[in-house]
Amino acid sequence: MRAAAGRLASRLLLAAERWPGSGAGGRGSATSAAAACALAQPAAAQPPPEPLADLDYSRRLQEMLAYESARAQRQQRQQQPQEQQQHGSAAAPARQRQREQQQQRQAQQGEQQQQQSAQQQTQQQPPPQQQQQSAAQRRPRRLDLDAVPAFSLPRRQQPAPAPANPGSAPAVDWRAVVEHVRRSGQAVTGERMLTDTFRRKHTYLRISLTERCNLRCTYCMPADGVALTPSQQLLTPAEVERLAALFVRAGVTKIRLTGGEPTVRRDLLEIVQRLDGLRPLGLQTIALTSNGLTLGKALPALQAAGLDALNISLDTLRPERFEALTRRRGHARVLDTIHTAVGLGYDPVKVNVVLMRGVNDDEVPAFVSLTAAAPVNVRFIEYMPFDGNVWSTGKMVPYRELMAAVQQSFPAGLERLPAPAGEVAKNFRVPGFRGSVSFITSMTHAFCGDCNRLRLLADGALKVCLFGANEVSLRDALRGGASDGELGAVVAAAVANKKAAHAGMEVLAVTQNRPMVAIGG
Repeated sequence: MRAAAGRLASRLLLAAERWPGSGAGGRGSATSAAAACALAQPAAAQPPPEPLADLDYSRRLQEMLAYESARAQRQQRQQQPQEQQQHGSAAAPARQRQREQQQQRQAQQGEQQQQQSAQQQTQQQPPPQQQQQSAAQRRPRRLDLDAVPAFSLPRRQQPAPAPANPGSAPAVDWRAVVEHVRRSGQAVTGERMLTDTFRRKHTYLRISLTERCNLRCTYCMPADGVALTPSQQLLTPAEVERLAALFVRAGVTKIRLTGGEPTVRRDLLEIVQRLDGLRPLGLQTIALTSNGLTLGKALPALQAAGLDALNISLDTLRPERFEALTRRRGHARVLDTIHTAVGLGYDPVKVNVVLMRGVNDDEVPAFVSLTAAAPVNVRFIEYMPFDGNVWSTGKMVPYRELMAAVQQSFPAGLERLPAPAGEVAKNFRVPGFRGSVSFITSMTHAFCGDCNRLRLLADGALKVCLFGANEVSLRDALRGGASDGELGAVVAAAVANKKAAHAGMEVLAVTQNRPMVAIGG
């Protein structure tokens, strides 16, 4: 090896002398010679290398050294076979035996590996039935059209029927309330029963006597009708009296009978007489809302029985339009009932007019003219959404627009009249007219903050808000044996759930509620 290193150093010295740019005495020749001598010396005797300033020269030197090193290794590999031929003839049989033994071990290892792989395949291979299933899965599947279900829109699920009303959800579980009162002995009576959490005192009770009506007004009755409550599930005159007395003792001073059409109930006169007997308890006013179709003949007897106030619904002054709106005839009879009421001394006779854009809003001036010489209070009511009446904001005529229409037709304008506590209408009078004009703005200017009304429906359900769907059945509680104190607790629980205000128009339009004919006007 030392001889090879020496020969390599000699060649490097010669190459350094011939390298371009490395003249005698130059920096390149001195550095090359030093590097060659360092290679020829043992490792311990090598001096520290000198720094190379010329990077190009350093790169070329490294390439030359690498070339010479590779050449020396190649010559060494060429010399090894010659040495093995000279010195390895004696060791050939031993090496041959080693190679044969190695081949035998490799053959044995190969056989063991084949056996192991065969065992693994046997364990992993599924039974023939599974192989057939996997093959079937790999094959493309054909679509079985008979197995594909037909597409259909999901049907809207109706809520489970409640005892009092199939379209409402109970606001209060009257059974739980009655049971609590019986355990605790804490009945609820008096003013506490009718005061809600917003300190509103409810002194006005509207009692619907029936869901039936002899007209089919488009805004009140759905075109396909309504499912009527069986007569045995309606409140009897005695039950109406008992529940009315419960409310009167707690502070109700005014009761209005509504429907449907209350005059279709044959015991209407008896009910009015029973209510008239509650005046010693504090009842001051008994009122009635009717469509006036058959009221004229019964009105004198009802007045004698104690009927104090009267509202008559009439949405048009034109006979042909009346038939289109109510789907019935009888316009002249309604006008006769109004004249009869005026003649009997009712002052005022209130006329309810539901205005609908494009339907009867052009009759506003004519209705106002009714108040010129008669004690008539025309009440324009904003069109309200209820189940089945196809309500929309485009059909509603807002209060401000009505005011502008009246003032345009009557240059003298309108003067505001004082309103009692809890009044829902905005009352006005044309100067010089005997009667008055009112606007009920349930949609555009809600009066929830002063609301003092509760509703007892024909089937005995208590409804604390006209637009609320939650109800509780006082009929079921009464027929279930609840005492007056326990009934008062049920009423108090329902009143306590009354909200501060009803929702907006768009929300009410999609909220489930009863049709107006089933609630009571």
